[in-house]
Amino acid sequence: MSDTKAVTAIGSGTRRSAVLGAMFLMATSAIGPGFITQTATFTAQLGAAFAFAILASILVDIAVQLNVWRVIGVSGQRGHELGNKVAPGVGYVLAGLVVIGGLVFNIGNVGGTGLGLNAVLGVDATIGGAISALIAIAIFLSKKAGVALDRIVVVLGALMILMTTYVAIVSAPPVGDALRNFVLPDTVDFLVITTLIGGTVGGYITYAGAHRLLDSGMTGPEHAGSIARSSVIGIIVTGVMRVVLFLAVLGVVAGGVTLAEENPAGSAFEAAAGQVGLRLFGIILWAAAITSVIGAAYTSVSFLTRSTTSDRTRNLITVAFIALSALIFVLAGTAPATLLVLAGTFNGMILPIGFTVVLWVAWRRRDLLGGYKYPAWLLGVGVAAWLLTLYMGYSSLSGLAKLWA
Repeated sequence: MSDTKAVTAIGSGTRRSAVLGAMFLMATSAIGPGFITQTATFTAQLGAAFAFAILASILVDIAVQLNVWRVIGVSGQRGHELGNKVAPGVGYVLAGLVVIGGLVFNIGNVGGTGLGLNAVLGVDATIGGAISALIAIAIFLSKKAGVALDRIVVVLGALMILMTTYVAIVSAPPVGDALRNFVLPDTVDFLVITTLIGGTVGGYITYAGAHRLLDSGMTGPEHAGSIARSSVIGIIVTGVMRVVLFLAVLGVVAGGVTLAEENPAGSAFEAAAGQVGLRLFGIILWAAAITSVIGAAYTSVSFLTRSTTSDRTRNLITVAFIALSALIFVLAGTAPATLLVLAGTFNGMILPIGFTVVLWVAWRRRDLLGGYKYPAWLLGVGVAAWLLTLYMGYSSLSGLAKLWA
């Protein structure tokens, strides 16, 4: 093989790795410790009817991510860069919200890694969180940080799906009831749906995969088709994990087991598969948490830097971000409840602000898309989802008012 062909092959391999990493980074960022706990809690409350909320979250995820990936990928610019070109200062506001929300949630993600190691190995949760943070830091300090990031999120994402699928099979859920409730729910709880969407689509999660895609170099109008296919596969991965986790818990709840309030997901896995189930839960929780640590840090720092920033500088800032998250967790023992509520409010505001920028670029700023003609049907789907994000943003501001009161 000639030197030119060898370089081309290596470049293609790196691009494929980055694109695959982008898909799984989006998926694993959306499936963190909070989502696992929410799924167990809401399934215990609603039973098979929670299937409709899962479906609603997936549909909104599709509408948002198809547009975000397409606009960011075709333009070749990050969310805050587009924001500042649409209206001066908007990008800075968006970056501030993402970074603050990402930092606070990352404290909770570090805590989730500690709880996961505690369930698997009996390690003190604080020590487990510190160890996990060091592992995440080591990834960004490695010489091939990008490749390491892609591989670990893909491996851990696949591991989570396989292990959760096993528990779902063992718990023997009423699949027929679940399928019926996907389209004809016994109960519709809009608060649950809004909460689930905010935790799986909002905040830094919106941009995790799309910003990683930019690092692959697969940008510009000529790659619009590939960008669309990649976003769809990423959404499918996310959807599969959400559904199998729901089914795993549903099987336990349908069998009459009452989940422990302090650890509903862990008790569900233990009821389904005994001590093996509890250990699997610990591994799944740790995998979900550490990939969320990586995703939150990577995406937050992508809003603090430009596309021209060197990889070394970006990685060092990411290391500092993770270290700060871990230090606060170790000192506080947990993410302060008030800060978590505040970060949740930021998440609710990020989606409507950032998504407005995305849709405006798609509709009115063809110059930022290299002359690309944006599909009308995709814009229409995005606007429908955007209306829902406005409601979520309003709900978040109401929550903020109560917090201050």
